[in-house]
Amino acid sequence: MPPVPRVSPATGCPVPAHFVHTTAANFVDAHGRTLLLRGVNLSGSSKAPLNAPSYILDDFWETAENGGESFVGRPLNLDDGSADIHLARLRGWGFNMLRYVVTWESLEHEGPGKFDFEYMDYTVRVLRKCKDYGFKVFMDPHQDLWSRFSGGSGAPFWTLHACGLNPRNFTATQGTILHAEYPNPENPDPASLPAMIWSTNYARLVPLTVFTLFFAGRDFAPKCIIDGVNIQDYLQNHYLEAFALLAERIGAAGDLLDECVLGWDSMNEPFEGLLGHENLNLGPRHQPNKKGTCPTPAQSLRLGMGQAQTVENWKFTSLGPHRDGSVTIDPKGHKAWLDPLDEPQGVSKWGWKRSPEWELGKCIWALHNVWDPISGEMLIPDYFARPPFDPARPVLFTADYWRPHFRAYAARIRAYHPETILFLQPPVFVQPPPMEDDDLRGRGCYSPHYYDGLTLVTRHWNWFNADALGLLRGKYSTVLQALKIGETAIRKSLQEQIGMLKNDALEILGPSFPTLLGEIGTPFDMDGRRSYGYSDGDKYLGDYSAQQKALDASLNAADGPNALNWTIWTYCPDSTHEWGDGWNMEDLSLWSADDLRDQKGRQLESDAEFLPTESSAGLINNASANLSQGTVTSLSPPTRQMFISTNTSTSTISTLTGAPSFPLRACHKSQSDSAFGFLTDGARAVGAFVRPWPIAVVGLIKDIKFDLRKAEFTLVITVRADDAPPHRSDVNGSDMDDDVEPLPTEIFVPLVHYSADPSVRSTLGGSASPYPPSLEAYKETDAAVGEIEAQFTNHLPKYRMTRTRSDAVMYKDASTDSAATAVSDSSAKLDLDVEVSGGTWTTDDQILRWHYPIPQAGEDPVEYHIRIRRGSGPIKSVLAAGATTRESSCWSSLTSVCGLM
Repeated sequence: MPPVPRVSPATGCPVPAHFVHTTAANFVDAHGRTLLLRGVNLSGSSKAPLNAPSYILDDFWETAENGGESFVGRPLNLDDGSADIHLARLRGWGFNMLRYVVTWESLEHEGPGKFDFEYMDYTVRVLRKCKDYGFKVFMDPHQDLWSRFSGGSGAPFWTLHACGLNPRNFTATQGTILHAEYPNPENPDPASLPAMIWSTNYARLVPLTVFTLFFAGRDFAPKCIIDGVNIQDYLQNHYLEAFALLAERIGAAGDLLDECVLGWDSMNEPFEGLLGHENLNLGPRHQPNKKGTCPTPAQSLRLGMGQAQTVENWKFTSLGPHRDGSVTIDPKGHKAWLDPLDEPQGVSKWGWKRSPEWELGKCIWALHNVWDPISGEMLIPDYFARPPFDPARPVLFTADYWRPHFRAYAARIRAYHPETILFLQPPVFVQPPPMEDDDLRGRGCYSPHYYDGLTLVTRHWNWFNADALGLLRGKYSTVLQALKIGETAIRKSLQEQIGMLKNDALEILGPSFPTLLGEIGTPFDMDGRRSYGYSDGDKYLGDYSAQQKALDASLNAADGPNALNWTIWTYCPDSTHEWGDGWNMEDLSLWSADDLRDQKGRQLESDAEFLPTESSAGLINNASANLSQGTVTSLSPPTRQMFISTNTSTSTISTLTGAPSFPLRACHKSQSDSAFGFLTDGARAVGAFVRPWPIAVVGLIKDIKFDLRKAEFTLVITVRADDAPPHRSDVNGSDMDDDVEPLPTEIFVPLVHYSADPSVRSTLGGSASPYPPSLEAYKETDAAVGEIEAQFTNHLPKYRMTRTRSDAVMYKDASTDSAATAVSDSSAKLDLDVEVSGGTWTTDDQILRWHYPIPQAGEDPVEYHIRIRRGSGPIKSVLAAGATTRESSCWSSLTSVCGLM
């Protein structure tokens, strides 16, 4: 690793000990260790206010037209103690990074310039709570399809009026598909919304129009003037001001920037709208998810003006999209555009004044002579193909329009967060444009998204797949060449595709900047939601083996030589089986209250008396949690923060020390009395996403492998002379002794795969229950809890140290060895069989710390290997004799938890 700068490349200021650098294609701590930041998006629920999921139509329009509602409470409830439980669980899963979802609507829903400072202050409180639990965070200005009121999430309702659109008529004109009004507002049946059909909205009138106006209104809609400025400037100025004010509020807190909030993502999944369309009479060249009605842009323009159109209909199968006849859409005269009567004398209820040239009631593209609304003819079908400032070439969206917006956004954020790491996210699967040195100032990260598209759309883990990214990038001449058959080939292909994204950063942005996958994940409502007991007579109830295979394949793709950072989509505290994440029938949350188990391991019924619907999915047992104080005293935050210890005398840096403990008197009464039970209860496919990985590495990661079936983890590290940590005084300016012990490589070793909990081990012998008895009888006093913990400790295995080759060290179970030497209670919670090619290691909770020699100056690099297995073998679930069908199917979820596939 090159020497770690002593001053920030962005500001020139000295860097503190907690500073996280972006250099040599990695995140790097102040001591030169390579960091991996991995975690989750918190939260998909933040796309909407509390109690306003996308399927609810009651008061949907009325509330929006009157200024909307507050997002306070998203993503976590800070007043009932559940936030501590959720964050403790996320921390216990090993996560150290959160992508924090914030929408423009949450900041400015009341109207232009009317900002919700109460929500901003609430956000600061949540971020402090995240900091208490040792998380690093990057802020995500989230949108999908522009707005909740155009079928997605993001912008406030009033922005659609500002664009001259009438959202009340979007369904009639199929300007977009709205979940709450599907298939029609007169007889809505939102539960019937087909999976991923929401994404087809990107090819419909409203998203095509508003994104064009936002990014390129000055060039392509010069007549759209509002309050004296073009609609592009009007929208962008409000957007930038809203997020700048949030950054200012977070900065004013005084204890969050850089210590917790590392940086800011750019707009989530930006869309080019109509920009670059070569012919409005034809559909887009790249529309991989054709599903349902698929109008061309020209047909969408006509529909928006109330004209009936016969459009293609498509269905999506495991072999991809296929034409399924035609459908006639008749808006019956309804228009997607505001009527002139909606703004008497050109003045809106929202306070703006529109230019007289902007004639309401008429499609703005007809206003600009792109087409004739009388004949329906496209007069300039290639109107959006070339930029007016250089008509000799095609539009280059990321360079021509996305990059200028990104630069304006970066400038506003830097005004309040000078050391921010800027996360760059161009459109999905689109390469970033070249950037100037001043754009990132040495503080940047490429943050693309990656999903296994076939699994996401078909909701099925298939035995075949395709190299989708390779197809888009021209790697193959036919789809057949991109086909991948069998799990081995699929996993290899996914890893190669993610490697292509990593190369985008190295080859275009430069060799300094790391890559973090801002979204990656898999749906849990696969195969007709059979895991929820919705089919097959409950045969597969609680069985997430297919989801685990799919998620493991995706996360494995980020391992290997890619060794990438990621934040999984998503964690929703209010996820349910019926409505998933509460947004467009998406169901990707890693945890759901509907997957909590009772004391016998059975899934809890959603109407059980201990699952109150009004508060935090029934997580808190009111008798044991101090709800009036808004705290759960038994789930304390870490005593040492991620990346920096409170032990300032030695300036010890650590990435996952002091993880929350899991005393159970504050947990839901369905949870077991072990950390293993707490971490697995309610989790889906937990064996895939709670996986071992190197948190901080002295050297460079060459390869990461995790075999989920065997619970076997291997890591290869290359260490060079310049990977030696700098002298401590080079980090924080204090004088330290030269013989201070160098910091170790730290590896997260999860209890989920390596627990030595006797109750988990006993499942190998077929005990009556894979979980120990409930703590129900012990909740009342601290003394009782201490007694339980003492009993637990008495069953912990002892270990002895052996050598398997000249310098390889391994711990093995030595409970029957009279000469065995006990290790600390905390490390004994793991049942480990570890081999290293050099050095020594110790464990503390779920962290393995590995010290090894570093080559001296002039010596060749050294390659070190480590292999970690569970001493007693992979954890397996053995059903109790006489278990009912429902109990058996429920326990199949534990099989998924523990790694059987």
